[in-house]
Amino acid sequence: MKKLLLFFLLASPSVLLSQTILNSFPLDLKRIDENSQILSAEDVKNHDVYVFASDSKNINILKYSKSFFLKNQFTDSIKDAEDRSLLGSSISDDGNPTLYWSSRKSQNIKIIKYYLDNNTSRALNFNIPENNEYIITTFQKNNNFYILGKEKNSQHLLLYELKNGKCEIKMFDFSAFRFQNERGQNLTFSSLIRYFPIQKMESDDFNPLDKAVSINKLYVLEDRIILTFDYNQKTTQVFDLNMGTADITEKNFNQPDSKILSKSSNSFYSENKLFQITANKQELLFAIKDFDSEKTIKSISVSKKDTIRFKNSPLFAQTNDNKPREIKTTNKFLSQLSDLSVGISVFKNNKNSYITFGGYLEYIVSDFNYGQNNSFENFERQVQYRQSKMVYFDSMLNADLDFVPTEKSAPLAIDNIFYYLSMNKNAALKNIIKLKDYYILSYYDTALKQYTIRKFTDGFIREDSGNPISNKAIFSNSLPIKKP
Repeated sequence: MKKLLLFFLLASPSVLLSQTILNSFPLDLKRIDENSQILSAEDVKNHDVYVFASDSKNINILKYSKSFFLKNQFTDSIKDAEDRSLLGSSISDDGNPTLYWSSRKSQNIKIIKYYLDNNTSRALNFNIPENNEYIITTFQKNNNFYILGKEKNSQHLLLYELKNGKCEIKMFDFSAFRFQNERGQNLTFSSLIRYFPIQKMESDDFNPLDKAVSINKLYVLEDRIILTFDYNQKTTQVFDLNMGTADITEKNFNQPDSKILSKSSNSFYSENKLFQITANKQELLFAIKDFDSEKTIKSISVSKKDTIRFKNSPLFAQTNDNKPREIKTTNKFLSQLSDLSVGISVFKNNKNSYITFGGYLEYIVSDFNYGQNNSFENFERQVQYRQSKMVYFDSMLNADLDFVPTEKSAPLAIDNIFYYLSMNKNAALKNIIKLKDYYILSYYDTALKQYTIRKFTDGFIREDSGNPISNKAIFSNSLPIKKP
């Protein structure tokens, strides 16, 4: 959806984005490289917004009110976190932020709490227990920081909740559940997520097809984690993980029934509904299931001879990052889709759901240089490079789950951000967060040497031409672990 809208926006001779500059702050980052990062976080209690900008020398912390007036600023050395990457943040009950710096070579995390009132900091060391095999994902929720890991030699997931200087571990035990593919072959939970790694979906952003085609996906809700497994082409196996009690609830949703064996099927969770898709050369099947009752709310079948009447874009094929080309018929679209991993991505915005149907595949191409006489004995080198192919089209559902035309609709806020970044080459270290019904883009302007915050909303409206708000700055222990 992003690439498609960008294509149309770039074709327009004059585009006014729905965006406003909220604040800018002079910031001289010494060097923009792999060690430079910017993160943003909202304090869910009082809605202050924190910005964390780091380079190879310092960490800069900016604290803004909910109206984006600068309340505090603190610069600290990162000598306690050298050669580390910034994983995320949490906000303590006292209103001071904590950053989590990950070592690139070990499972050690440097936890540094920053006290903005007196410009001091305190560092703690947290070693992820040795029984943790690998980290699946990290995320922030309700001012806390979470690490989801896989436990060694067991059918468990471990959730580390870090808040107020303490760590609490929840264990999700999958040993009692059965994992079986469409041929009746049994799998272990460990092998399933090792061969098909769990991909985290973003709830406040559009998830592109290269992520949405993942077999196993994870969704973070208010106090739950939803896991969807589509390794069985006939069924979506879903696990609802309660983050408070560590209880697991299993659900199984049959894929739309096809008379022809489908090569690929997948699903996407959104707003207490499961969207399912299955496809082959002959047909595309789509269904929406209620998550609680598991009943089918809507189902559609499209054959290769049909016209896809619920699409709001042409049928597109795209290779690598080249310009998309149009596919003229449903037959040709399904033929190309059948060679890819099928997927569906759903983005809920206000009352409407924006959907991308399609498939994606990434593969390795090898070039061989056999020398001047092309003999194998004169083989010199092998060059490998990645290629990708994607086919897709877009649709939109209203609150009643009816497909509606969107040819004349204005772009979404997230699309406006994408377009703005494509036109602003001086924007580095981008970070996006959603607040209420709008988005905040923060970035470092390499030309102006300043940190800039912009607000983006849906639609084409007059760009704010006023001056941005100008503000002056107001200016080894071990971490205890609580077992479940």
